[in-house]
Amino acid sequence: MQSVEYLNDLENMELYMILAVSVFTIWFIFNTIKYYKGQKRKVKQLHRFAKEGEIEAQHSLAHRYRKGHAVKKSCQKAAFWYQKAAFSGDDDAKSFLEKIREKKRC
Repeated sequence: MQSVEYLNDLENMELYMILAVSVFTIWFIFNTIKYYKGQKRKVKQLHRFAKEGEIEAQHSLAHRYRKGHAVKKSCQKAAFWYQKAAFSGDDDAKSFLEKIREKKRC
């Protein structure tokens, strides 16, 4: 009799585990979507501020393009934004631009 009760408890435990994994999966998917929407919003704001001439935004946007963080990796766009930042007086951007010229890649 005890073995039958034990098997019923195991079946219930499996259901609870399936439920827990399902809830976690749904939570994970929704938070991942929320994160990427936030990143997309950040990139749009960076573009806006970079076009207005803000040095930090230009440098940050160039870094994102160089690393491929939340945007498609593009050495050409990274060099463009580093050049804009360098013309605005950013010394770090000048050094990154020189590295890109020397290596001919990001």
